[in-house]
Amino acid sequence: MKLNSFQQKLNKENPYDFSNLKAVFLNCTLKKSPDVSNTEGLMKMSETIMKENGVQTEMIRAVDHKIAFGVYPDMRDKGWPDDEWPDIQKKILDADILVIGSPIWLGEKSAVASMVIERLYGSSGQTNEKGQFIYYGRVGGCIITGNEDGIKHCSMNLLYSLQHLGYTIPPNADAGWVGEAGPGPSYLDEESGGPENNFTTRNTTFMTWNLMHFAKTLKDNKGVPGYGNNSKEWSEKGDKDNPNPEYRN
Repeated sequence: MKLNSFQQKLNKENPYDFSNLKAVFLNCTLKKSPDVSNTEGLMKMSETIMKENGVQTEMIRAVDHKIAFGVYPDMRDKGWPDDEWPDIQKKILDADILVIGSPIWLGEKSAVASMVIERLYGSSGQTNEKGQFIYYGRVGGCIITGNEDGIKHCSMNLLYSLQHLGYTIPPNADAGWVGEAGPGPSYLDEESGGPENNFTTRNTTFMTWNLMHFAKTLKDNKGVPGYGNNSKEWSEKGDKDNPNPEYRN
């Protein structure tokens, strides 16, 4: 992905050190590799900015892996013969930044994106060394593409889901591109206007820099303070005053 002149200027004059950060870009397209993914095309703009600022990145296309449906960390424990999600989950937990990309179908995020959120949710009962939910101390964002309206709707759903699991959501943590309603050129198609669209390029740039800024802030400060949000402590003490101790994240 070739960046425009101002994006390149920002990278060249960047006074911040992001070299200790890692990011996972999880593409929830319905297309298996090597088919062209327009969602990945826009995600690569964000990935390129991060790479040029020292962030270690990895792009994962979910449909290229045998991921079982379910809401448990490893669905092989629930009778599924194959489940590659645990390996992907390790990479997600090793990263400071998670960007989920999804196309729009019938006004909604893809079925793959829903499955991914469910699998992330499967680990929501786990805690970190502070006793917080496992995703605390990380930041999340999303990128949406399609040929119909729905960027903000899909973004609201994804970003709400991520923050509910414990991710920190920076300002302007979503970006997207849609063409004309109905059949028409997709983001990477010739004469689509997608890669040249100033609004999309600006929002993707803002999202990327804010993800890096917030990830660095959290990492430099050893995550979110652990006072008042300790899941383990609540289970041991807070539930005693709770008339309904059956609580899940």
